[in-house]
Amino acid sequence: MAVELAELVGQLRSALTDAMNAGDDADLRFELGPVELELTVGVNKDVRPGAKVRFWVVELGAEGTMSSQALQRIKLTLDPRKAGQDGRPWIGGDEIEGER
Repeated sequence: MAVELAELVGQLRSALTDAMNAGDDADLRFELGPVELELTVGVNKDVRPGAKVRFWVVELGAEGTMSSQALQRIKLTLDPRKAGQDGRPWIGGDEIEGER
């Protein structure tokens, strides 16, 4: 099952927000620095007029119908900021099972 790049970034935003909220009252908190993602993505564009280019995150080692020419490696560096606040947000809280 393919995941669109925008959906992946949205899920990452949600997970970081949950971690920030969990650490609001924690004694030990961490400043959230740049978040680096290195991904292999498939790129496609519909042939309809006005269609947008779409980026799909590809699982390494997964077999699919995309040819190797359609795959691109990209590296994103995100520098999260909390709306209405200066500086980087803080995260904390208990470790969640499966978290790395």
